[in-house]
Amino acid sequence: MRIDSHQHFWRFHPVRDAWITADMSVLRRDFLPDDLAPELAANGIDATIAVQADQSEDETTFLLDLAARHKFIAGVVGWVDLRADDLEDRLRRWSEHPQLVGFRHIAQAEPDDGFLARREFVQGVSKLKDFGFTYDLLVYPRQLPAAIELVSHLPEQRFVLDHIAKPPIRSAEQKPWCDHIRELARNPNVCCKLSGIVTEADWQRWTPAQCKPYLDLVFEAFGPDRLMFGSDWPVCLLAANYRRVVELISEYIAHHAPAASAKIFGENALGFYGVNKAAWTCN
Repeated sequence: MRIDSHQHFWRFHPVRDAWITADMSVLRRDFLPDDLAPELAANGIDATIAVQADQSEDETTFLLDLAARHKFIAGVVGWVDLRADDLEDRLRRWSEHPQLVGFRHIAQAEPDDGFLARREFVQGVSKLKDFGFTYDLLVYPRQLPAAIELVSHLPEQRFVLDHIAKPPIRSAEQKPWCDHIRELARNPNVCCKLSGIVTEADWQRWTPAQCKPYLDLVFEAFGPDRLMFGSDWPVCLLAANYRRVVELISEYIAHHAPAASAKIFGENALGFYGVNKAAWTCN
């Protein structure tokens, strides 16, 4: 079974979705399951993990409603206010939804690069494991030290790094990103998504060769047991269609880690998110 561990849905709203700027016009429309289903079928992807794009509990409800109606959505990574005074009550209510597998905060948008290491945020994330929830790390390279600090405080919490922490591929820089990635990967409770790579390269002129050094590093740091494919659809459309994103990772694996294909394209995501495979393989 092949799983896309990272994709989004939205009904476009110009105020709420102000992050979609004028140069991202291809994204300024609705993207819903009926738009994604043909891409999955054409590329042999059986199921997906739908990840929040808006910081509201309404977003979590929206994604769960879609998952209830479209069986290929195997899990949802939602949003909850991890600093709320009543967080445990909220998590208890959300735990009643079996398709909700984890949470994410858009830490990359926080003005404080140390946001993830703030005491109140660490305390909030610490409560997730009691309810079986994972946490997706969404950061820029400059925020990796705070991510490392957060992870070091919570060795029993399952974390996954989104978009290999968005390294500056278009400028071909690796330092200090590569050193921080190695340090983060020393924590065995952290996985990494091979996602969001093409959008960190030149949108019009990127090549697989330009992405290779960054893929080399995360394969070295995390190993094939802690990596998972993610399309980042529809954001990937800024630089590549769905098929090109699949091909980028497929071709790299074919040349450098052919025995790891089943893990990276499904098994690792299945295990990390605790997806109930029976819920979507029989539909």
